[in-house]
Amino acid sequence: MSVSDWAGALANWRDGLEDMKAFIAPAFRRSEQRVSAGAFIDGLLSGVERKTGWMLAEEAGLARPYRIQSLLGRSRWSADRLCDRVRHYALDALGDPDGVLVIDETGFLKKGAHSVGVARQYSGTAGRIENCQIGVFAAYASRWGHALIDRQLYLPKTWADDPKRRTRAQVPEDVEFATKPAMACEMIARLLDEGIPCSFVLADAVYGSDHRFRRMLEDRGQPYVLAVRSNHTLRFLEDLALVQTDPATMIAELPTEAWQPLSAGEGAKGARLYDWARVPLKHQAGHDFSRWLLARRSLRDPQAIAYYFVHARSGTTLAELAAAAGLRWTIEECFLRAKDDLGLDHCETRSWHGWHRHMSLVMAAAAFLARIAADQRRSAFGKRNETSPIHLAALA
Repeated sequence: MSVSDWAGALANWRDGLEDMKAFIAPAFRRSEQRVSAGAFIDGLLSGVERKTGWMLAEEAGLARPYRIQSLLGRSRWSADRLCDRVRHYALDALGDPDGVLVIDETGFLKKGAHSVGVARQYSGTAGRIENCQIGVFAAYASRWGHALIDRQLYLPKTWADDPKRRTRAQVPEDVEFATKPAMACEMIARLLDEGIPCSFVLADAVYGSDHRFRRMLEDRGQPYVLAVRSNHTLRFLEDLALVQTDPATMIAELPTEAWQPLSAGEGAKGARLYDWARVPLKHQAGHDFSRWLLARRSLRDPQAIAYYFVHARSGTTLAELAAAAGLRWTIEECFLRAKDDLGLDHCETRSWHGWHRHMSLVMAAAAFLARIAADQRRSAFGKRNETSPIHLAALA
């Protein structure tokens, strides 16, 4: 690339960043807040190692971190409104009829006991029980890329039932204890109500094992591919007798020819190939829909098998299910990039609204990067669809 090409790309990058800031600006009540938010996002996108108030203020040329800290704490503006605009911005770049919604949680290790929601609890990030916060997130993924589009802090019951801690951390009165699957159920339902183009909902076994989460999606006629544990209890009638089994037993009974080598999508080293098989489940499904138990087996280790509950249109092929299941990794990639590069886990505030503000601002920076990448893919593979219902003009 020539010097002039580099200069042009940098100018486009800067113009795009200003366009993003202008789009999210209505989420802030005052012009000072918009300026501080812009400086905050600039700092997130910079090479600063720790995205703390002092470091971001120094990057912005400020003598003190007051304005940056005030943005997350003392000032008055809605983190939810910002999150909504970030989502619309991201979906304008990524929205596609074949796109998927992915739900998952991630942990934020913490010291002490005063940060909102912190408790000794299992963190998938650490792989063990740790003193941490847990956030439930939704991501959107399509052929154009992927980005986080919603978030909510999990409030353990010990916090939800403690009025003094709630008051100190400014937890809203209407926030009650809810399990992670219940939070996901509400979050996904709200996103689907917005009309987000979604071919499948994807999640791990924490959510796939929850019958209320599955039922909500089935009642809406929404296809899903949800991971499930190998020993999940399955009951159904066969010849007027109640049969009880589990995914591992059902898949183990399949003949060798039931398995097909298929791609779960592209990885860093090319196509991610696994053996795949499915078994129809004897449960009534909606019109033109079927339920299956789907299995993915490692080519290198035949004992390494993952299991999924599937609800999809009856004509859906095994290859389509394998491709959909393979997209669940996209939310893990979102977490990795947001933590390593943008400071998703560098939140210093202890309050409820401070946590949601920090996450929403990081999501804005991540959505900008996702949009840059999506524009590059469109330049390489074709023009954007200007008739998309997610077009920015319809959402501004």
